Amino acid sequence: MRVRLLACLLAAALVFSACNPVGPPQASDGMEMEDGMSMDMSGGSMPADSLEPQTSENGRFTVSAVSRLDPVVINETHAWSLHIETADGSPVTDAEIAIDGGMPEHNHGFPTAPRVTENLGEGNYLLEGMRFNMGGVWVLTLEISSGGQSDTVTFEFELK
Repeated sequence: MRVRLLACLLAAALVFSACNPVGPPQASDGMEMEDGMSMDMSGGSMPADSLEPQTSENGRFTVSAVSRLDPVVINETHAWSLHIETADGSPVTDAEIAIDGGMPEHNHGFPTAPRVTENLGEGNYLLEGMRFNMGGVWVLTLEISSGGQSDTVTFEFELK
């Protein structure tokens, strides 16, 4: 009886291993999930100049944003340069800028509290404290006030 039980167990093990081969672990930058999708755990990057200039929601300002870290990488705090112009192309030299953003798909903001720390003149501003803690789609929203007018501009970009 024991021999027959052992034979059945051995046969089952052979059938199971043929259906589900197990090999040595493979090096991977990602994590395989149950549904066959993978999650990239290696971080990400994007070229610093990949953001296109954006016009604010009501057309009052045009804004350029360029990272001073090139390429932008995960978990490294860095600064960005902002350039703000009026609709007619004049530099905005007296802007007050509030920063918001994060990952809408994950329902969280930035892992830091980025803020404009310096007016560099001629419409240029220094945004410090930027950091991204994972790859994916991020948004950076700037609420700009100048000359009694306010408007909002949003950049959407993906760290891969």
